[in-house]
Amino acid sequence: MNILANDGISQAGIEVLEAAGHNVITKNVSQDNLIEYINAENIKVLLVRSATTARKELIDACPNLKLIGRGGVGMDNIDVDYARSVGRVIINTPAASSQSVAELVLGQLTAISRSLHDSFNNMESGDFKTLKKKYAKGVELRGKKLVIVGFGRIGQSVASYAIGVGMNVSAVDHFNDPCKIELALGNNTSASVTITPSSNMLEEIKDADYISLHIPKQADGSAVITKSEFDKMKDGVRIVNASRGGVINEDDLIEALNNGKVAATALDVYENEPNPRKDLLSHPSIACTPHIGAATLEAQDRIGTELAHKIIAEFDKK
Repeated sequence: MNILANDGISQAGIEVLEAAGHNVITKNVSQDNLIEYINAENIKVLLVRSATTARKELIDACPNLKLIGRGGVGMDNIDVDYARSVGRVIINTPAASSQSVAELVLGQLTAISRSLHDSFNNMESGDFKTLKKKYAKGVELRGKKLVIVGFGRIGQSVASYAIGVGMNVSAVDHFNDPCKIELALGNNTSASVTITPSSNMLEEIKDADYISLHIPKQADGSAVITKSEFDKMKDGVRIVNASRGGVINEDDLIEALNNGKVAATALDVYENEPNPRKDLLSHPSIACTPHIGAATLEAQDRIGTELAHKIIAEFDKK
């Protein structure tokens, strides 16, 4: 059958699907022309990442489309409940990118602790002495409290890295069962730490040195972190968002940065992707990356092969 990987798929995933007899098309079709293309080419499976949306209009207009797959975790760009209610199969790859996202978060934690993003931007000025003085107030990660909000696979992977550098980690989640965090220490050695998440976010974040967000927006589409939540935090907190754009109210974030409540923020996701607000991108206390949490070669191979095996398993049932 014809499979359209509209936002791309790894070669490893293509090879698995082609070995099973399927035709994988990696042409990128614009959103405006997607319905016409799916119908004209008799596409049975549509694979997307974050750039392509699959809303009710597309689902209704493409009766031959049987399965929609999201390469990654979040499925905000797919009308999942509606699609399933009309018999479409929806899949994603929740495990494949956890390590890559967690490693990006660790890099972001370091970047906003030492103003790496802003110093990179200003080194070309050549004023070494002034810059050395300007960036002389960095802080260490070891011994600081990190609150991870959302303790699924990615949150737990972040915890393993943060514990490894000596941070004191606590977690917030709707599920409060103890989680055993496996630590890969290198040289074929390992250890484990058990963390029991709290359901009280406000209580946890009030004394956090760092907060890492791994949650979707509220059910009504509103932000989770707003002025009310910022007011509960201690002055100088540092925040990383590598989950979803809009989880943090961006107006309230700018205010919190400007008044000193938040010392620095790292953002990999934005409310208005792919065109984030310019005042976010240019703010000296925000380290920005272009939604690259899962953008490693290893993660993309895992995503591609996981999608491929799920597709094959689904149609083997028929």
